[in-house]
Parts: sequence; C-alpha cells; structure tokens
Amino acid sequence: MSRPYSARHALAAGVAATLAFSSVSESRAAEQVDVELVLAVDVSLSMSPAELEIQRRGYAEALTHDNVLQAIADGAHGKIAVTFFEWAGADTQHVIVPWTVIANRADAERVAAGLSANPPNSARRTSISGALEFGADLFAESGFQSPRRVIDISGDGPNNHGAPVQGVRDTVLRQGIIVNGLPLMTNGGYISAYDVPNLDRYYADCVIGGPGAFMVPVNDWEQFPEAVRRKLVLELAGPASPAWRAEVGKEGLPVVFAQASPPSDCMIGEKMWRDRSWMWESR
Repeated sequence: MSRPYSARHALAAGVAATLAFSSVSESRAAEQVDVELVLAVDVSLSMSPAELEIQRRGYAEALTHDNVLQAIADGAHGKIAVTFFEWAGADTQHVIVPWTVIANRADAERVAAGLSANPPNSARRTSISGALEFGADLFAESGFQSPRRVIDISGDGPNNHGAPVQGVRDTVLRQGIIVNGLPLMTNGGYISAYDVPNLDRYYADCVIGGPGAFMVPVNDWEQFPEAVRRKLVLELAGPASPAWRAEVGKEGLPVVFAQASPPSDCMIGEKMWRDRSWMWESR
C-alpha cells in the first residue's frame, strides 16, 4: 500500500513544484514599470557614418539627462523598461540594447554604454512598416507590464519597402501601442530621388498614432540631442505631469501631435521607389 501512496505523493509534489515554478515565472514576468519604450532608429544607406554616430550619441546623452531621469523618477513605479534597435529594409532589424530597466542614473549609464559598445552599420531601403512590426513583437518578450507601451521611431524618409505603412501602423495601434516619431529632415533642403519635401507631415499622417501620439521634427543635426531629450521627457512624464506641460509650452523645437485624418499619400515612398526602380538601391 505504501508504493501507490508514494507515487501519489511524488505526483502531488511534482505538481506543487511546477505550480511554484510557474508562479515565480509569472511574478518575474509581471514586473511593473511605468512605460515600456521601444527606440527604433533608422540606419538606411541615406545616413552617413557620422550621422549614425550622432544618433547613437544623441540617445545616450538623452537617456542620462537630468530631465529624463527626473521624468522616470516621477512615475508611479519610478522605473521604465527600454530596448533600442536599428532598422533599414523590411528584414533588417538589429537589437543593440535588449530590454533593460532604468530606475536611476547607473541604469541609464549602462544603457548608454551599450549604445557605444559597437559601431552602427547601415543597410539598404527604408521599411518603417517592418520596424513597426518588429517593435510591436518586442513587447511580447519584454518581461514587464505597464500602462503604456510606446514605439519611438526615427527616420529620414518615407516607407519604400515591405508592407504599406498605414495598415501596419493601424494594426499596431489596435494592440494598444502608441507610436511617436522623430522625422529627420536633415538634408539641408536638398531633395534626393527618394525624399519627400514634407516628411514631418508624412509622419504625422501615416506613421504616428495612438492616445497623445506626437512627433518632434528635426531640421538640423545640431537639434538632434535636444529633440531626443524633449521627446523622451514627453513620453515618460505623461500629460498630467508638470514636466510634460513645460516641454509642450517651451520655445524651440515644435511638438506636433497626431492628426485626426490622413490627407498625405501614405504610399508616396513606394511609388517613388517604383518609378525609379532602375536606379541603384540606396535606401
């Protein structure tokens, strides 16, 4: 009689151990942060090596800026989770910094060090839609829970590869993810075969979206560090925060919120690429 009892006892113990392990795993997966933030950065061939370095340094400096750290500290949990990846064509996405908690300056400096560990590499084409799909998938493996999930996407041209951007953007928004933007109009007024003259309008109409979504247009690389810092404060502080209201009302780089309707041609990048498909791929 003892052997059946032992078997039942062992089975019960095994179930208990499994439940305990599952409970611990769920506890770890449920770590609460104020914001889960995906930083998605364009590295298409239109970017020079110097510009790629400006982007990396700009994000590193912004994440360790006093105003950004204060915005993090003012949150209900006093911490955020962030990941940073670089993108170009539809199948070109590279995670540079995996999901990491930032709760203090030391955490932020570790992320900044990760951004400086290896030089960036550029690649062909510009697939904002691919970056949005990849960024949305990253939330499934974040290991965190938060009231706000944000993809912060920067780029210097319209979508010209992969799925049309508007449909992908709308799919991402239906998942409860906010998309903010940093359109880079840093070509000094020169318009190449694959540029659009009003990239900020394109981003406002076709890329950003969700409750309170916004973008900060950049017209010169000297503005980039300030633009990233300002955008991070707005993303992390939230509309109810004095820091958020101060940034919105501050002079300097404009903050442009998402439009109610999309008057821009969200397929303009694809059309430009099709019309010039005989040219050497440069983005």
